[in-house]
Amino acid sequence: MEKHVQIFLNRLSFASITIATLTLLLLYLHTPETCFDPSDPNPKPHTRFPKSTCDFNHRSHTSLEKRNHRLWSTKTWANAVSSYSSLFKTLEAGNYVANHSRVLIVSAGPGQSVQALKELGVEDVTAVELVDSPPLVSRADPHNLPFFDDIFDLGFGIYLDRALFPGRYVGQLERTVRSGGVCVVAVEECGVDEVDEIVKLFKKSRFVDAKNVILAGERRTRIVMRVENPS
Repeated sequence: MEKHVQIFLNRLSFASITIATLTLLLLYLHTPETCFDPSDPNPKPHTRFPKSTCDFNHRSHTSLEKRNHRLWSTKTWANAVSSYSSLFKTLEAGNYVANHSRVLIVSAGPGQSVQALKELGVEDVTAVELVDSPPLVSRADPHNLPFFDDIFDLGFGIYLDRALFPGRYVGQLERTVRSGGVCVVAVEECGVDEVDEIVKLFKKSRFVDAKNVILAGERRTRIVMRVENPS
């Protein structure tokens, strides 16, 4: 009895495989050239099914200029730029940044802070992020900045709290900022004890002040440090 059942199952399996093979063959032979009505007098080239990788037609893409225009014209972008402008105006009032300053922005995101500085008249701005956002932000690792020592007047680390290695992140900021310049970092809003812990990460700077601010819609604490010792 078991032998007859096994024979039946083998035949059933063979029949299923045969049917599946024939079905795939028929589908292959009858693959449509297009995914729209073939009688359409104006077919779109990018909707054709490719016969091979060499026959593939890329879909049209939005240019960088158009993509940036669309991003920069949003209310979210404008609000973020405004929040950074408020921060930089405060730093300007404290003589930490001026129109002639050389500024480095680390963890710059898509570049709202860069635009804020340029609107305030600061032209020499270098901004980096793990993913570039041309023309405002270039690609670089904040833990290994590709810049010489002591060349910036202001170093701004927007997201120190999201760094994989906070100590190295801070060390790179300090390395690239000249003696007498300032390092500014921002972290998730915190109290005095947390600020003290962050200050300890700096090895050649002294604490100036800390203040709770709103940056790009987030409640943050910005900390200002004065670089004192030359490299």
